Amino acid sequence: MSNLEIGLWSFPGLLALIFLRVPIGLAMFVTGLVGLYYVTDGNTVALSRLKNETYSTFSSYSLSIVPMFLLMGHFATLGGMSQALFRAAEGFLGHRKGGVAMAAIGACAGFGAICGSSLATAATMGRVALPELRRYGYDGGFSTATLAAGGTLGILIPPSVVLVIYAILTEQNIAKLFLAAVLPGVIAAVGYVIAISIYVRLNPTSAGVREAIPMAQRFRQLGAVWPVLLVFVAVVGGIYGGIFTPTEGAAVGALGTGLIALVNGGLTGRTLIESFMVTAKSSAMIFFIVLGAAIYNGFLALTQVPQEMSAWVVDQGFAPVTVLIVILIFYLLLGCVMDSLSMILLTIPIFFPVIMVLDFGMTPEQVAIWFGILTLIVVEVGLITPPVGMNLFVINAMDKATPMLQTYRAVLYFVGSDILRVAILVAFPAITLFLI
Repeated sequence: MSNLEIGLWSFPGLLALIFLRVPIGLAMFVTGLVGLYYVTDGNTVALSRLKNETYSTFSSYSLSIVPMFLLMGHFATLGGMSQALFRAAEGFLGHRKGGVAMAAIGACAGFGAICGSSLATAATMGRVALPELRRYGYDGGFSTATLAAGGTLGILIPPSVVLVIYAILTEQNIAKLFLAAVLPGVIAAVGYVIAISIYVRLNPTSAGVREAIPMAQRFRQLGAVWPVLLVFVAVVGGIYGGIFTPTEGAAVGALGTGLIALVNGGLTGRTLIESFMVTAKSSAMIFFIVLGAAIYNGFLALTQVPQEMSAWVVDQGFAPVTVLIVILIFYLLLGCVMDSLSMILLTIPIFFPVIMVLDFGMTPEQVAIWFGILTLIVVEVGLITPPVGMNLFVINAMDKATPMLQTYRAVLYFVGSDILRVAILVAFPAITLFLI
């Protein structure tokens, strides 16, 4: 069996391990090491690769952004920023039909600007908004679907942990990727609000109406979100302005949200230790997945699978957009059974070289950034795609009285909004690249 054949057979082997519920990081790690053993006819290269890959992966300065952004999200929750965002959005939108749900989307977008995790955004805003949605007579399925969809904004609106991983894998500029994600993130939030408006018109009994509050009270609630704006401007503005690097910006954000949580009384000795422990556990999980992907991708590079795949696609003469659409559809299907980070780490080393050899009429950097944002969006859709959307399970676990089937039905409106957004960004790459 040739090296190329060994590389190709590794895919079904890896998927078999994943479906046997072996953790994705361990599955890639084992598959990569076993593959290296057979490709190099011994364990010398495999063990040497394990030593070198471990050092080179974890000595990456850029990877230190991940725990900083995770810690920033925990401190933001302790500081009451999620509640302040929801109250402010609810004050201006809550009296409209479906307004409390729209407020939840707005709050998720705001919280996503200081939290780079989709699951953390969904879980945090679920605790804040779910009781209010039920209080004003919103259907269970509609409520859970709204919060699951809103949670996806956590990895799209910068800062984003998944975008950081993509930038490291493809050697792209993190700041430019963050900037390119801004407009798609805004479009996503607006699209979800439109989806809510359509849903409540087609299902009039699915949402109650909240009484309007005085304008003065609305502005008082709006004024309470200044810490969120301060942190976002300091982190994102500082990165774009060249004041500090993305890693330094993440550290500044963690410090800023920590101080705000301390002033607001949410940060104590106990909660500080809990935040460090949760961040360490989440970071360790992510880092091990990154290591497993690095071992597996090193094995694939030796088998020439990415290079042969790129050459095959070019030889077939497919239109570049056709290849892109097929890849995006593959991501949508894969999202039904796999989480976002695992998808990125598993597929980018295969698909990225294919995309980069196609002629889209743009510079290589523009193609890389555009493809990164498109990938992030379809990966995000996978988080709310039945039957195994991770965000759907997170939110439904908070509302056990709502059958999962009801959530599935309601979330299709948001999935439709996402697919339309992907089509627009594929047709008009300038939207993604406008701010760069």
